[in-house]
Amino acid sequence: MGPNEDPEDSVLSRLVESVRAISELPECRNVCRKMYGNLVRRVKLLSPLFEELRDSQEELGEEEVKALESLRLALDSAKDLLGSVNGGSKLYQALQREKTTQKFYQVTEQIEAALSEIHYDNLDISEEVREQIELVHAQFKRAKGRKDSLDFQLDMDLALVQKEKDLDPAILKRLSEKLHLKTINDVKKESLAFHELVVSSNGDPENCFEELSTLFKKIKEWVLTASPQFDPSEGEKSLTKHRSPVIPDDFRCPISLELMKDPVIVSTGQTYERSCIQKWLDAGHKTCPKTQQTLLHTALTPNYVLKSLIALWCESNGVELPKKQTNCKSKKSGSKASDCDRAAVEALLEKLGNGNPEQQRAAAGELRLLAKRNADNRVCIADAGAIPLLVELLSSLDPRTQEHAVTALLNLSINESNKGTIVNAGAIPDIVDVLRNGSMEARENAAATLFSLSVVDEYKVKIGAAGAIPALITLLCEGTPRGKKDAATAIFNLSIYQGNKAKAVKAGIVVPLMRLLKDAGGGMVDEALAIMAILASHPEGKTAIGQAEPIPVLVEVIRTGSPRNRENSAAVLWSICTGDLQQLKLAREVGAEEALMELSENGTDRAKRKAGNILELLQRIEEPVDT
Repeated sequence: MGPNEDPEDSVLSRLVESVRAISELPECRNVCRKMYGNLVRRVKLLSPLFEELRDSQEELGEEEVKALESLRLALDSAKDLLGSVNGGSKLYQALQREKTTQKFYQVTEQIEAALSEIHYDNLDISEEVREQIELVHAQFKRAKGRKDSLDFQLDMDLALVQKEKDLDPAILKRLSEKLHLKTINDVKKESLAFHELVVSSNGDPENCFEELSTLFKKIKEWVLTASPQFDPSEGEKSLTKHRSPVIPDDFRCPISLELMKDPVIVSTGQTYERSCIQKWLDAGHKTCPKTQQTLLHTALTPNYVLKSLIALWCESNGVELPKKQTNCKSKKSGSKASDCDRAAVEALLEKLGNGNPEQQRAAAGELRLLAKRNADNRVCIADAGAIPLLVELLSSLDPRTQEHAVTALLNLSINESNKGTIVNAGAIPDIVDVLRNGSMEARENAAATLFSLSVVDEYKVKIGAAGAIPALITLLCEGTPRGKKDAATAIFNLSIYQGNKAKAVKAGIVVPLMRLLKDAGGGMVDEALAIMAILASHPEGKTAIGQAEPIPVLVEVIRTGSPRNRENSAAVLWSICTGDLQQLKLAREVGAEEALMELSENGTDRAKRKAGNILELLQRIEEPVDT
């Protein structure tokens, strides 16, 4: 509002503008269209009131201006809700329609409450307009008290899509029609909306990515094979005839700027094409190219969510997935290490298998360095048959030989195909033995090797079964700063598998985690909280963490920690407070409410959700009755 603008004129102008903006919204074509249409229709009917008041010569009273301002805020909320519902993923709206329905009820209540504050007798409006507004007000009152019946058929169809492999085509047809995903063009738009949703939610919207992905794939296949408007093969061809679609920035490797085929995550959380970041690392760099942060480790974790999104985007836009990346040239490219070192590698393997202890130690040391140098060497060494020989040397009585062997395996494991060869050679029990009994450097590198191997889900189970977790916890307590980080990283990755969470809790992980969490200067708060957050989702983990009296330190981190640590602290606090009145009361006593309210406004999206959930629990605690 300008310095000379009347408050009455301002609020009326903005009300007219809000109604105009809502009236111009496009037709909704998803499962929320009935609620959407009803709200838009009712809001449009309010327009004569605002226009007549704006044109009137009679000045409004202070109470009327205040009531109209409340109504303006309510209509702004309605506009935001309508925009979010109509512009996003139709599949996401279908899965989240119960929450969306609740939002429509809340907005309806807000508008009805604002209309109730307006005294029509005090307004200079015609009888006709007054009758219309009173009628609209009555409609909002009825809508506020009426719950729309749920679409049980839709619920059943969505559930069957997730459970059944061979679906009745009638189910997919119903879903396609109900969700207005009937043509290839509809599918293309949904693919883009899906991608934008995942990017804006930092990876996994409401923890339903897998469900969304499955649903999208099956409906897309149905549309391509059964849509009456398009021949499937012609439909696919037609996508490629048009101008090449713009590749979303999130799908491009920050190094090559090309569409990624094998996206991987480095320790800073950034994603790159595997071959590009590997060449960067092979060139001796220790930093993240995009953020320039020092890498805590060089393990590369597949970004399966992004890989699935890229595949969906490619299919929907008629784009062929890239076969090979060719633009990731490092300063050291052009090296023919694998060709010129082949004979040298075979000579080293001869010493490794048949030499005396001193020759074996020297050969293992050289292989360790060669495997570190570049990706070609890692392939060459593995192809020559080095891995089984190195696994045998893990049991060497010479500490230095053992150290060279485990570190050489660590370097070789950077290559994805080598991971399986290492595990199939029976290396896991021997690596765990080195982790328990080797020199400190060997133990640290054994922990890093287990982390590298645990990137493959089935190996998480094998590593946990081999007894690695207690040995990793010991290293977490006793190791050098680097060793503690290697141990923490391995424990975190192994604990993604549910069975390993229980193993970690039984092995006593919670006590050292609490010690690291309280030692702000020790540099391990990030790792301790990340592990604690993943363990808190397990019943035994939740109990053990709750018994360690973590609430005061968790609340302090929520107050003062980094965004990620505040998020993880809120997640842990939510887990241990759910269903536990004593923990909730303790949280209130140490001032959690104030910290959580601030987090609910300024935290990450996940932190805001967790903070809101805990605040709801705190509000339900019955206050003691004074006697």
